[in-house]
Amino acid sequence: MSTVQQPDPSDRPARLTVGVVGAGRVGPALAASLQLAGHRPVAVSGVSDASRRRAEAMLPDVPLVPPAEVLQRAELVLLTVPDDALPGLVAGLAETGAVRPGQLLVHTSGRYGAKVLDPALRAGALPLALHPAMTFTGTPVDVQRLAGCSFGVTAPEELRLAAEALVIEMGGEPEWIFEENRPLYHAALALGANHLVTLVAQAMELLRTAGVEAPDRMLGPLLGAALDNALRSGDAALTGPVARGDAGTVAAHVTELRRHAPRAVDGYLAMARATADRALAHGLLKPELAEDLLDVLANSADGAGGGTTGTNGTEGNPR
Repeated sequence: MSTVQQPDPSDRPARLTVGVVGAGRVGPALAASLQLAGHRPVAVSGVSDASRRRAEAMLPDVPLVPPAEVLQRAELVLLTVPDDALPGLVAGLAETGAVRPGQLLVHTSGRYGAKVLDPALRAGALPLALHPAMTFTGTPVDVQRLAGCSFGVTAPEELRLAAEALVIEMGGEPEWIFEENRPLYHAALALGANHLVTLVAQAMELLRTAGVEAPDRMLGPLLGAALDNALRSGDAALTGPVARGDAGTVAAHVTELRRHAPRAVDGYLAMARATADRALAHGLLKPELAEDLLDVLANSADGAGGGTTGTNGTEGNPR
């Protein structure tokens, strides 16, 4: 259940005309959510055919125009372009005089704070960094997912309330991130969300190779429980052969991965070492078992296999 609270009417920004520069997966969803809050999308820009179709589907009847014209028409402009393109876009808009004094300029990059908007700030714009901590599909379901979604918020102190109010209007939960902490904040999200997709995809491929007909059905309950346990208990939720110190099982895993999915070996070893370190630090992995386990991981990294091959009756244990 969402804990989003509506802002006090005195804190709510006036109804604004909204423009979107970059009709990727994020921009149209945010503009659509602002529309539900009473704001009015008036212009959107997109380069690819896919982005144009997406804008037409999620923001029907909103005209597609060049970026400079988006800024001419809108009081609140969402800059929803890839991180690497953002600094050049901002500099270019400022240099060409497209930025208007008093205009709210919002970017959604996780990497950058408000300083990347300094060229626009010097032109009189009001800079806000509002990053939704959510993965987007580019479909209307994204608007629903914004309910209760955390946003990393960075802005000049005098604009903090306005930034947080906009997030709340979109159904989100504002989380203040200091400018200097933005790269670390973004790295944490990428580590958790982006790498999770890779891990799940690899696990599904391996299960198919092992003959499982519906790997998604098998993994769903297991991964759902693991995620819930991790969010509730942190490192105390660590389970499995690495946390138990089952060196033989880990060695068997590496052998099978080398045979069937050699590209997955490095990732398995890296995560196993990280898991072992955390399990040791939190007293879950007994030091006397850790030595054999770490030997297996070290030898496996050298391509030598190594370690014991027995499982002590633990292979297949789902803990």
